[in-house]
Amino acid sequence: MTTYYKVLKSDGSAVYGTGKWFLPKGKKPGKWMPPIKGELEMCKKGYHAVDREHLVEWLNARIFVLEFKDEPVTDGLSKYVGAQARLLSELKTWNERTARLFACDCAERAMKKYGNGDERSINAIRVARRFANGEATQDDLSAAFDAAFDAAFDAWADAWAAFDAARAAGAAAGADAWAARDAARDAERKWQTKRLFEYLEGKRD
Repeated sequence: MTTYYKVLKSDGSAVYGTGKWFLPKGKKPGKWMPPIKGELEMCKKGYHAVDREHLVEWLNARIFVLEFKDEPVTDGLSKYVGAQARLLSELKTWNERTARLFACDCAERAMKKYGNGDERSINAIRVARRFANGEATQDDLSAAFDAAFDAAFDAWADAWAAFDAARAAGAAAGADAWAARDAARDAERKWQTKRLFEYLEGKRD
C-alpha cells in the first residue's frame, strides 16, 4: 500500500500553488480539503502528493502523511493527484536541525565521490554540523559559508572544463553514456531516500 506525503512551507501553505491546508492537531488528522470539481490535471488542478521513493525531490519546511478520499491519478513517475485529501499526521522528526544534518550528509557524500574537495568546503560542512547541534554560532556558520563560497568560485573554471569534457565524452559515447548517467542518478536517489528516512524514522540523530 502506497504511503503518500505532502510537503508544505512552514506556515502550512502550498509550496507550489496557492492556499493553506488544514493541519493535524495532536493525534487528530486535519479536516478534509474542499473537493475539487471537474477533471483533475497533474500540476494544475487537484491535491498533489508524492510517494516515499520521490519525497527527497520535493523537500521543504514541513512533511506530512496525506490521505486521498478516492484513488488518486498518477503520472506514473512520482506525483499523485486527487479530488479531495487531508493531512493525517506531521513528521515532527523533520525540522531545521535534521534538514541541515541531512544536507551535510549529502554534501559530504558528493565530495567523497568526486574527490575530497577544498578544505574550506570540508570545514563548512563540519561547522554546519556543529551549528545544527548548537555547538557553533551564526557568525561561525557565516564565516565558514563565505570561505566555502570562495572555494567554489576558485574551482569554477576547472568545473566548467570538466563539464565540457564530460559532455564531449557523453556525446561520443551516445546511449551508453546516458544509461550510465541515469543509473548513477537512480542509485544516488536511493541512497538519499534511505538516509532521509533514517532521520524521519528517528534512526539517526
